[in-house]
Amino acid sequence: MTARIFAYIVYKDGVADDTAAEMLAAAKMIDPAALPTAIVTGSGSGLDAVCDALRNSYSEIWKVSNEALGYPNAELVRKALVAILPAASVVLLPHSHFGIDLGPGLSVKMNSASASDVVAIDGVEGNFLKVVRQEFGGQLSTHVRCDISNGAVISLRPGAFKAGAIDHANGMIVDKSPAVGALSTRRRYIKTIAAEAGDVDISKEAVLVSIGRGIQEQDNVAIAQELADTMGASLSCSRPVVDAKWLPKSRQVGSSGQTVKPKVYIACGISGSFQHLAGIKGNPFIVAINKNPKAPIFQVADVGIVDDVLEFLPELTNKIRETKK
Repeated sequence: MTARIFAYIVYKDGVADDTAAEMLAAAKMIDPAALPTAIVTGSGSGLDAVCDALRNSYSEIWKVSNEALGYPNAELVRKALVAILPAASVVLLPHSHFGIDLGPGLSVKMNSASASDVVAIDGVEGNFLKVVRQEFGGQLSTHVRCDISNGAVISLRPGAFKAGAIDHANGMIVDKSPAVGALSTRRRYIKTIAAEAGDVDISKEAVLVSIGRGIQEQDNVAIAQELADTMGASLSCSRPVVDAKWLPKSRQVGSSGQTVKPKVYIACGISGSFQHLAGIKGNPFIVAINKNPKAPIFQVADVGIVDDVLEFLPELTNKIRETKK
């Protein structure tokens, strides 16, 4: 493969998102000999900090500093990338709200192939990149061949690619800001409204017992709460539980809820949609309990248990109590 691979890095407060390491792992699946280049846009000290940190894992970091990019605006970032990317580049993005906004238009501007929400990569065959996507809520895997002779924009599902050991590359930072020039757009950032704090900050908890649609009704939430109390964990949930008003919004994990980084995550009756998995960072040890053996959550779980959570959770709680005694 001769195409050059780039990874667009998302960051906050000078700290790169976990997807930075995941994209590095995905690049190796595309081409084991690849030395992918990181692209970071923004302004100020946060931009400098994340570029410097990425030198430990990426051999080359392209920095684009522009006051207009102080808040990530996909329309402006797209213009910046088109100005600096070589022809026939393969660009990796996280399949987040921002990546969904950025990716399709970027592939049009580059006149290249596009594949979104990719969960696995099967390598390259000639001019074709073979990737795997999920359809129908993860019930079906679709194997796709992308013609990358003119490049490609590939968005990767966060958490689908396990980051490997970091290779201390002592990477070089290259300032590409002059090549971008002035940027303007009709879309503008106004302000950020912080969510109200909940009774428990699940983003800081080391162990989470998380419930989904499989808990069936509000009275059954107590079963999971009892397990969490016995373990010394906190209770979290997926969006359907919040929509049903069984738990407050502050307990929701996912792209429209909280981002969590626990050491252990116990998913009870959660199917594992990408919107939910997008909120789980830091490669925790995931235990999935679901009566549907084809639930997507099993594809990312370290331990999978096919059982009814309403029957399994009380037994698990009792076993933990016995062990403590």
